[in-house]
Amino acid sequence: MARERLEVLTALDKAKTQWYHFTAIIIAGMGFFTDAYDLFCIPPVTKVLGRLYYYDPTTGKPGSLPPNVSLAVNGVALCGTLAGQLFFGWLGDKLGRKKVYGVTLMLMVVCSIGSGLSFGSTAKSVITTLCFFRFWLGFGIGGDYPLSATIMSEYANTKTRGAFIAAVFAMQGFGIVAGSAVAIIVASGFRHGYPRPTFMQDPIASTPPQADFVWRIILMLGSVPAILTYYWRMKMPETARFTALVAKNAKQAASDMSRVLEVELEAEQEKLEDSSPENDYVLFSKKFVSRHGLQLLGTCSTWFLFDIAFYSQNLFQKDVFTAVGWLPAPKKMSALEEVYRVARAQSLIALCSTVPGYWVTVLLIDRIGRFVIQLQGFFFMTVFMFSLAIPYYHLRGQPCGDKFCHGHHLTFIILYSLTFFFSNFGPNATTFIVPAELFPARLRSTCHGISAASGKAGAIVGAFGFLYAAQSTHISEVDPGYPKGIGLKNSLIMLGVCNALGFFFTLLVPETNGISLEDLSGETGDRYEKFASGRPNRTMPSEV
Repeated sequence: MARERLEVLTALDKAKTQWYHFTAIIIAGMGFFTDAYDLFCIPPVTKVLGRLYYYDPTTGKPGSLPPNVSLAVNGVALCGTLAGQLFFGWLGDKLGRKKVYGVTLMLMVVCSIGSGLSFGSTAKSVITTLCFFRFWLGFGIGGDYPLSATIMSEYANTKTRGAFIAAVFAMQGFGIVAGSAVAIIVASGFRHGYPRPTFMQDPIASTPPQADFVWRIILMLGSVPAILTYYWRMKMPETARFTALVAKNAKQAASDMSRVLEVELEAEQEKLEDSSPENDYVLFSKKFVSRHGLQLLGTCSTWFLFDIAFYSQNLFQKDVFTAVGWLPAPKKMSALEEVYRVARAQSLIALCSTVPGYWVTVLLIDRIGRFVIQLQGFFFMTVFMFSLAIPYYHLRGQPCGDKFCHGHHLTFIILYSLTFFFSNFGPNATTFIVPAELFPARLRSTCHGISAASGKAGAIVGAFGFLYAAQSTHISEVDPGYPKGIGLKNSLIMLGVCNALGFFFTLLVPETNGISLEDLSGETGDRYEKFASGRPNRTMPSEV
């Protein structure tokens, strides 16, 4: 039997776009700002760490992080994120979204500062403490994935829910630009204050001792936006859907949303007492699997496959930057100049392709739907990845000294940028949005956390598995510390295959555009078969 809808939930679904929606986007988006800031400031930071702590005069080359150290510095954050997604996703359904929301932000603040304060004067002590804080930073960032997505989906109205959740995720774009901008500004300031020759001119003098402050300042400044939004995050009321449908307190839900929406709402506690016991199934029970099993498989598999490809795109980033002249050979730069140039190259790619992709999604997602955006995103990512992979060496050109000659560099950079654009105007956004809409309120945060953790598992495979796979098949051309691989071209073809698989697994995910959360999850009972079955449904109703 269908449950009669609560007035407070109907009011949220039909609410006009108000100021509190925009404040919620900013407050919820700070975790993703910090996530992207950390992801995009680490490449220049690792360049400094390598020069400071791993310089070997016998090699005749600038210092760089050994493979095992590089894997540790980058990998612990991803492992922490995966763990945080599972733990805080589960906790958000048990204790409530708000009760644990501040914990994730404080973890980010403390660990961003702790990362910059990594103590010791030896490589071992600095990297060990840095990895410790980066794990817990990732843990806090991971918790923000299910909590922010769930909170925004439960606050939003039906008409613009997709755009609001996408806007929260698009805060990553500002984080990307901020991470690169801070690295550029800090490096420029230190370059002006402590000018140094290139490594070729003087290997020792090219890395000033003051460079040790550069990476620490860059990492610590990532805590500032999180600090500024902590108070407002604590002021947010618990979502009405958790309070009413999970905590079973319709009176409190109505009171909270009356203040937010500035309207009078009735409590209607009696409607909760009439709820059907058939909707009280638990995670991975037989009834859950029959109702949501294919949906969860779809959200997990598409996020997993996407993140393999997305986090692997840095495999050939160095070739792209070198080919178009954005990044000279390390020995032709000082340590601070290398930080500046790496950050500048990243910011150019972000501003030209990554950030526009986020906001095109925000603009169109409630007009053409999640399914179409995700499907076309995977399709074009597949097309452009194969377009890069098959003629890769022809596009890049042949090595001639420290650069590449006789290639098609304009085509090279355009194809590379388009893979990023359709990543973000595509599955990078939709894999985050859809898990926050499909599942019942009492399992929504948990299922989003499981889906997100599947994505981070793919990120680990992409960032590290393919790093080894992409090594040359000729031992003389393999990077120091790595075994032989299958070659970069074959690795990129495999990434194209991952994108193609993501296209087909998208067929398991139903369209959620224009449908209330309760209808999608089956919590109202009467429309479950039409909109929440495991089979994809592409019909978008004219009214909800």
